[in-house]
Parts: sequence; structure tokens; C-alpha cells
Amino acid sequence: MGGSSGFRGVVMLLGLLLAAGTLLTGCGGEDASAEEGKYLALGDIGWEEGAAVSTLTKLLLEEELEYDGVSLQPMDVRLLFEGVASGELDAFQDVWLPNHQRYLDENEDGMELLDDWYEDETSFGVAVPDYVEATSFEDLNESGVKEILGVAPGAEIMPKLRDEVMPAYSLDQELVELSTDEMLAEVESRYEDGEEFAFIAWSPHWMNHRYDFRYLADPLDAQGELNDPARLSTAVNEDLQEDDPVAYAFLDAMRLNETQLNELEDEIEQAGDPETGVKSWLEDNREAVEPWLEAARDAEALEETTENET
Repeated sequence: MGGSSGFRGVVMLLGLLLAAGTLLTGCGGEDASAEEGKYLALGDIGWEEGAAVSTLTKLLLEEELEYDGVSLQPMDVRLLFEGVASGELDAFQDVWLPNHQRYLDENEDGMELLDDWYEDETSFGVAVPDYVEATSFEDLNESGVKEILGVAPGAEIMPKLRDEVMPAYSLDQELVELSTDEMLAEVESRYEDGEEFAFIAWSPHWMNHRYDFRYLADPLDAQGELNDPARLSTAVNEDLQEDDPVAYAFLDAMRLNETQLNELEDEIEQAGDPETGVKSWLEDNREAVEPWLEAARDAEALEETTENET
């Protein structure tokens, strides 16, 4: 998941902090060129949408475009951008803007930002199941909702709700602090029982595919910048288009809408394994990925033609 800095505070994982020297040999922009075969190194921050898209990329490149290996390298966010700029990584597909803009600015000489692959806008806020009669924070006190299921206190939205949103609307509910896992478990249990409750929600995330709910309107804009949508893009090494035009074309052509991405994440969550979930999703979504594969194959054909002419 992603969005604001507070939004990112509710993520279960920030990735493993690895030194550049621990990256797998034979993957990445500089190492791949020294080995025979086709290899690609993708950065992985560990967030749900990034893991879903990276695993989807890995499977399609390996199984459809005959790549010998696509590695997913877990790293801290700063090292991800530095890795792409240096060539240790070929690409990072979970760039949130404007949230990651400073990392792009710090590494602008070594990377290229592709067009957004996420076709919709992100969402973040407080939500209620569709069966709860509330459409706005203004309605919440009359809805029967007694609790707002929150997340870890370190997330920016928690003090924002407690100190600004709830006083602005004179809300009577109790704000419950939970881990993300605990909150999601409570949402599932209460939703199945038809209880009236509110909870912190965000999109993209599998919860949007699994449950019917609405985000509460914030007419007073008490959530401030947390109401602003973000964009999802891919950063690639500046030499990727020349070094690997097939992968570049694939990444540049990738597009997913909110429904497709939330469904993909849900398949992975239910499967308990990214590759199994991706394969299940692909059974019903081949038409979504065909344009990406076609772009990659066109680039491959052009590369072969150019090589034959020289």
C-alpha cells in the first residue's frame, strides 16, 4: 500500500535493509551484461502492490519472454532508488508520487521515471461497510458506529484522527489502536457478523476487492494532505532502454486499473504465496497483460532486425 508518509506508516514491512554488496551476482544492469542469458533485477520494498506487480513482472518475463532469471531484491526505500541509479538494480516498480519525489531528485542523473502504470487514483481514509448508514464524518455519530478501528500509533493518520478529525466533527467514537494485521482480522470478523464499525482503509489493497465499503467524505478537509491521491510509477536505470529494450518496453507498457490491482492483491493474499496468486489472477486476466507482452516482443523483433543489419 502507499500514499502519504502516514499512509506508509501502516505498512507491515519496510523491506530488509541490505548493503549494495549483498545483491545477487548476475542480476542488475551492470552484472547482467557480463553474463550470457537474460537477467533482470527488480527492487522490492515489501508493500503489497509492489510485491504483486513485481511478481507479475517476474513470471511474465521468465515464462513468456524467456528470461533466464528475474530477481526481486528487498531493500530500504532509499537504497532502492540509489540501486536503480547506480545500475545495481534495473527497475523499481513501486514509486509513489509525490511521496518519493525527494529520492527521485537525489538520483535524477542515473534513472528515468516511466509513465504511471496505475491508471486510477489512490484512496486513503476512514471507511464504513456499505450496510452502515453514513457517507461522511458528519453522519458518523448518528450511524450506530461506536469504534473506529485504527492502526499502529506511529502512523500519521492516528494523531491526525485523534487530534484534528475527531474534534472537528465532534465524533463520539473510540479510536482503537491495532496492528495492521489485527485491524484487518477485526474488519473481516465484524464485516461477516454485520456489525456497525468504521476502520482505516486504503486503495490499492485487497480489502477493496473483498469487502463492500465506502470511504467517508471529509467536507471540512480535516485530514488535510492525507486526502490527496498519489500516483504509482516505475523508475528504471537510465541505460535500461539501450541495454535491455525488451524489459524496458514491457515495463513502459504496463498498465493496471484499481479493480485489476486490488483483485491481484486479493488472489495473492488468499493463496498465501505471490507466484501462486499471480498465476491464479492471470487465468482470468490474460487480456490485461497481452499489450505489455506485445510491446516487449515488438522491441525484441526490432532489436534482432537491427543486429542483423549491422
